[in-house]
Amino acid sequence: MKIKFCGAAGEVTGSSHLLIFNDGFKVLLDCGLFQGGVENIDELNSTFFFNPEEIDLLILSHAHIDHCGKIPLLVKKGFKGKIFSTHATRDLASIMLMDTAHILQKDAEYHNEKLSDRKKKNPNYKGVKVEPLYNAADVANTMNLFVAMSYDQLMTIDEGIHLLFTDAGHILGSASVNLRIRRAGDDLTLGFTGDIGRPDRPILQDPHPMLPSDIIISESTYGDKLHEDKPHELEQFLRIIQDTCVGRKGKVIIPAFSVGRTQELVYKLDQLVNQKRLPQIRVYVDSPLSVNATEVFRSHPECFDFELHQYLLKDADPFGFNSLHYIHDVAESKALNTNKEPCIIISSAGMVNAGRILHHVANNLEDERNTILFVGYCSPGTPGGALRGGATEMKFFGEVKQVRAKIEILDSFSAHGDQKEMLDFLSNQRNTAHKLFLVHGEEVVRPIYKKYLESYGFRNIEMPQLRQEFEI
Repeated sequence: MKIKFCGAAGEVTGSSHLLIFNDGFKVLLDCGLFQGGVENIDELNSTFFFNPEEIDLLILSHAHIDHCGKIPLLVKKGFKGKIFSTHATRDLASIMLMDTAHILQKDAEYHNEKLSDRKKKNPNYKGVKVEPLYNAADVANTMNLFVAMSYDQLMTIDEGIHLLFTDAGHILGSASVNLRIRRAGDDLTLGFTGDIGRPDRPILQDPHPMLPSDIIISESTYGDKLHEDKPHELEQFLRIIQDTCVGRKGKVIIPAFSVGRTQELVYKLDQLVNQKRLPQIRVYVDSPLSVNATEVFRSHPECFDFELHQYLLKDADPFGFNSLHYIHDVAESKALNTNKEPCIIISSAGMVNAGRILHHVANNLEDERNTILFVGYCSPGTPGGALRGGATEMKFFGEVKQVRAKIEILDSFSAHGDQKEMLDFLSNQRNTAHKLFLVHGEEVVRPIYKKYLESYGFRNIEMPQLRQEFEI
């Protein structure tokens, strides 16, 4: 068997790994869009390092766009196989891919309008029209190919290939992939971590260990870091709210991914309300996708941990309270930019590289009363990455803004396991894994994590590059 790394190899986006069996059968693990400041991103997102028509089946670890966002293009280009995922991943993917199709369509329209204006001014302008990577019809065709599975259910997905999903504890429905392969001379076990979640986090169950395997493909996002301890997290969050909204009469602007992070933040705020500790301020969730994703969360209590099931006995809706307002239309969103009241605004995207959060940050960045609170990873090439890194000025919508708002970081909210948490997750593989591939990590991080793993007894660790192929 061969493994070809077609994404998330030297970066934390575009997850896609191709398994090629001895008889030519091809299985794709994830098929994500490249996001953030990746070089040649348009080319990477519009092409594949394989023929989509030759892929026999796809296994999806979870519904984040950097893991599933390219699947409709795969289908558009000729893929006709089955797509295996958990039930919650299928439901989340349906709304996230439709949202992405809408964004792609709007981006293409904006580009073509600008192109038309330039050609009117200069008939010799050489720019060309662009078409969106895919549309809503392509997403609908994609969803027809999904086969949903429960966790810990062993299924034969093709001759000699057995699949079992274990709960990765990363986002709703996220899974690690466990494959047992006995086909055409291939005889091995392979585990793909997907994105490794964190133990003792709210809402979701803790990550479940994968089955011991011969070959491991593992994420390494926070391979050089340790997160803040949980006991301080809620107090830090409350301190930031009180300092900003009560002390300075400002706004707390939180860039947060629509799936996972937003629901966790709302749940934390719901707890503070029930404890009568949240100041008398309004909380706005300004993201249509977040609204829809929250409904999917409500539909999948089988993914909840014991703590949340106990919480539901006294609060039937952990994602709603009186001062919480889910924003639906654009007019409501725009009104927040002129609203001077102290409040909390949670909006996507988490890296401040798209969506309504761009407007909220741009309109509030120069006011020293406000706080921009980051609660998760941002690629270095994104506006979020620049603000986290200490930028003193930023350019939004063609206008330079001075960074006067306070920048706060709470990485303890991250849905990715840190260095030690990932080691703990992999600990049962130490004596069985003949080869360990580190993916989904930046080039400066992977060597640090590799050395860390080696100090705990792991051997034969590879750091594959994009398009690199290995014989197993």
